[in-house]
Amino acid sequence: MFPTDLTGFLDLIRQHGDAAYTFMFAYAASHSLLFGLFAGYAAHSGALALGTLIAVCWIGSFCGDVIRFWIGRKYGARALSSFPRIASTVQTAARLTDRHYLWMILVHRFPHGIRGFAAIAYGMSNLPWSTFLALNFVAAGLWSCTVVFIGYAFGQVSEKLMNDTSSGLGVVMLVVFLGLSWYLSRRLERAIERS
Repeated sequence: MFPTDLTGFLDLIRQHGDAAYTFMFAYAASHSLLFGLFAGYAAHSGALALGTLIAVCWIGSFCGDVIRFWIGRKYGARALSSFPRIASTVQTAARLTDRHYLWMILVHRFPHGIRGFAAIAYGMSNLPWSTFLALNFVAAGLWSCTVVFIGYAFGQVSEKLMNDTSSGLGVVMLVVFLGLSWYLSRRLERAIERS
């Protein structure tokens, strides 16, 4: 029923393209770097349309942060009062946002685990809606293009290798690539937490 090899999985995506785009919209809204990378790989294989995929990830990423910003603006500290450890982190991020909002909005999507709280912190800051919406739109585009194109580029490299070797090596390379991406995003997250 569920495919056990990469070719079967990509065929499943081809058969259910609309559902795959809906899935990617939802995961882009909640921030899933790994699914974005794999979707770029699937776009290279022809299972998804590259332009549509970028647009879906862009809009999903934008909408997810707008919702979190709205939650931060409307409910703010009151909603976080039940979670004192998280509340102090979000309040610190809100104070930093007042001074460094440009860079924070542009890069907060990339480190693993930060995005969920960042937009809530932006909502709790003094950042105007109009500024947030404009920067969030640009940042969502940068994130979606970067992630999808990295996955797409990996598809090109792995295709050349898979033509020379068995498809099993391609699957192993994909798993290694996704694992390395996860590891690097965790390292970046820790580096940001320390600074």
